[in-house]
Amino acid sequence: MNPVTILIGVAGLGFGIYTAYIRSTNPAKFGKLEAMKKQWGESTGKNIHAVAYTVVPIIFGIAMIIAGIGGVSFFE
Repeated sequence: MNPVTILIGVAGLGFGIYTAYIRSTNPAKFGKLEAMKKQWGESTGKNIHAVAYTVVPIIFGIAMIIAGIGGVSFFE
């Protein structure tokens, strides 16, 4: 078990969950969301932002937690 890798995973998972929560309660807090909507359109910009700031961090966090439990070191 590698606690550093697990902590990185927990941080990534926490960030993803936090952005999902903020997205549902107060989406105006996301400054980059409006720029993405302007660049790619309403729906596509929203989807790209959701994937980049919510889905990817959650998947990364889960993967790092699993890797850390398996003994993999993030820094080696």
